[in-house]
Amino acid sequence: MKPSVIVHDIGLIDYQEAWDFQEELFKATVDLKISNRKGSTEKRTSNHLLFCEHHHVYTLGKSGKASHLLLNEKELQDKNAVFYKINRGGDITYHGPGQIVAYPILDLEQFFTDIHKYMRLLEEAVIRTIAAYGLKGGRIDGMTGVWLDAGTTKERKICALGVKASRWVTMHGIGFNVNTDLDYFSNIVPCGIEDKAVTSMKKELGSALNMDEVKSILLQELKESFGFSVL
Repeated sequence: MKPSVIVHDIGLIDYQEAWDFQEELFKATVDLKISNRKGSTEKRTSNHLLFCEHHHVYTLGKSGKASHLLLNEKELQDKNAVFYKINRGGDITYHGPGQIVAYPILDLEQFFTDIHKYMRLLEEAVIRTIAAYGLKGGRIDGMTGVWLDAGTTKERKICALGVKASRWVTMHGIGFNVNTDLDYFSNIVPCGIEDKAVTSMKKELGSALNMDEVKSILLQELKESFGFSVL
C-alpha cells in the first residue's frame, strides 16, 4: 500500500510550540507501534509532515558544543532570539522567518528502514526544488545538508538537516533558507563548521521569493522522492 502523509502547514510558530506538537505526534506513532507489536491493536500508523517558520531561535543538537553559540543571554534578548538544547543529531543551527522548516514524522517501516537513505532523500527534494529556480545544489562527503558549489572554495550551505529516529519513527528535519536573514548565522558556528559560508535563495537570486510557491514545489519533490500521497 502506498504510504499517505497528513500535511500540516502551521505558519509562523514559536519553536517550543512546534516541538511539543512534533513530540505529541511522535509519541502517538511510537505508542501505536508498540501496541501493535504486543498484539493489543492492529492499526496502521499515521505519517505527518509539518511545514512552518519560526521566530528567531538557535537550537543545539546532542553532538553539538554550547561554545558554538557566540551570544550571551543579554545578547540573545537584544536580538529577540531564544536558545534550546534539543534531542536531534547535529550541532547548532538557526531558524527564523523566511526559512522553510519541514518536520516529517514518518513511520519509516512504511517506506524503508534506512536512515542514511532517508536523509539523502530529504536532501534530494531540496536539490530538486532549488533546481526549479536555476540553482545547482549538491552534497559534501561526510556532511549533511544541501550546498551550492560543493567541493569548491566557494561552497556554501543553503539547507541544514538534523533528525531523530526511534523505532523507525522520525522527527525534526530540515531548515531551508529561502528569504532568511543570514546575519543571524554570524552569531553561531553553523552546524559546528567554522570554514563554510551559509546562503539563501534570496541572496543567490537577488530578490525575495514567494514562500508558498517554494513550499509547494518542495512538497511535490518530497512526494516524488518518498513515493507518498497527501491526505
